[in-house]
Amino acid sequence: MVLWVILLCALVSSLLGGLYVLGVFRRRRPNEPPLDKGTIPWLGYLLEFRKDSSEFLRRMQRKHGDVFTVLIGGYYFTFVMDPSCFGTIVKESRSKLDFRTNAAQVVLRVFGYKPTEATRSIVHAASTKHLMGDGLAVLTQATMESFRKLLLFNLSSGEGRVWQEENLFHYCYNIVFRAGYLALYGTEPPRGAGNKEKAEEQDRLHSSQVFQEFRKYDRLFPHLAFAVLPPKDKREAERLKRHFWNMLSVKKVWQKDNISSWISDQVQLLAENGVPEYMQDRFMFMLLWASQGNTGPTAFWLLLYLLKHPEALEAVREEVDKVSRESGQEVKAGSPPVTVTWDMLNQTPLLDSALEETLRLVAAPMLVRAVLEDTCLRTGSGTELTLRRGDRVALFPHISVQMNPEIHEEPHKFRYDRFVNPDGTRKDFYRNGKKLKYVNMPWGAGVSTCPGRFFATAEMKLFVFLMLSHFELELVNGEEEIPAIDISRWGFGTMQPVHDVRFRYRPRF
Repeated sequence: MVLWVILLCALVSSLLGGLYVLGVFRRRRPNEPPLDKGTIPWLGYLLEFRKDSSEFLRRMQRKHGDVFTVLIGGYYFTFVMDPSCFGTIVKESRSKLDFRTNAAQVVLRVFGYKPTEATRSIVHAASTKHLMGDGLAVLTQATMESFRKLLLFNLSSGEGRVWQEENLFHYCYNIVFRAGYLALYGTEPPRGAGNKEKAEEQDRLHSSQVFQEFRKYDRLFPHLAFAVLPPKDKREAERLKRHFWNMLSVKKVWQKDNISSWISDQVQLLAENGVPEYMQDRFMFMLLWASQGNTGPTAFWLLLYLLKHPEALEAVREEVDKVSRESGQEVKAGSPPVTVTWDMLNQTPLLDSALEETLRLVAAPMLVRAVLEDTCLRTGSGTELTLRRGDRVALFPHISVQMNPEIHEEPHKFRYDRFVNPDGTRKDFYRNGKKLKYVNMPWGAGVSTCPGRFFATAEMKLFVFLMLSHFELELVNGEEEIPAIDISRWGFGTMQPVHDVRFRYRPRF
């Protein structure tokens, strides 16, 4: 009899525990946001959220208002769609709202790397030193050299002004990725005197092979991050991870010439902090995706929008030509390719605005914080809401800020000069008569702001600067609509198109 009672109690305890995990007992408390658990225990709205995050959040916003809590795959997410709350959330102390918890889980799942507090400090210190200021000028010069190898090396090959046709997305992603990869991870050392050309050819071949494998992994990335890959794709993802751990191993990278200080300093500091070598290899793979996973796609959208808006293309091209002339260079028949410096990239307000407008339209990161203790959130209307300990709070700026018609007039239209005043200064934006700080958030915000944003910006601007300086460009089908975005990538930075578009190019002179 006693045994049966014990078994019955154990069964009831297990049942109650299971129901708790499934979210059956969760109830909205006073002052908490509206709660919507969906109809499927534990899963909640996971399937609908994964299908189209943007449309799901718009529907929840219409149903519940600007702040609401939903169940997604066993976690309760409070989405804040009110821009006036963003400052409070991104500035809140890590003891209350911590971005590292969710980020660490994704990094471990996607790259096999387990972050520590020491490695976070290393990334921040190295990025501040080498991806900003004087360090960024040096890295921009190295990236310029990479573009010379990949983009400009055959300008004087004698082929004349013959049109070449390519897929625009593949072309942009390919060239920008490879240029960044060579600038960061180093180049092939010349084997003996007079072998510079052979080394450069090897760099072109090797970087092309790296890109091919990277694109395979990049296509799997969204489903891998959400842990919803089917078995076959999961095996392929594991194969690709092992491939990159081996190819980017610290032993192999140290055999290269011209390794960036951003890479070499971090590897050295990881070793000094006792991080095992196999984990350093995984760290290198994480850096590759973090630095190059969004720049090529963004460059594609920027060039595409310029090609679809001739007045914008002409205005930006005139600007880059003017900057080149003022630097003592000019693109004309018989002249050497332009060498673009960091100082030159700082003299292009129209290009800056066109890039920021592109990011406003296509960059859609999701900013997530773990709620470590009950936290009060005051909305723009003055209402005080409580974020519950153990939940997660999330911002999706693409809907609430970047495509908000109260902030950006006709938000679905590309306006290359949206962010610049006629005198070249940056434009201010207002909502309900109040000046806004957060009007475009492609790089995140607060303590989780992308530390490599200045290098990424320089890399994309450098590519477009060179393309407009040296080539005539046009779409093969000028009437073709801008392709739709791949909705599976909502929340992971720059969106990608569902299909490519054809373009052609030839030397200007």
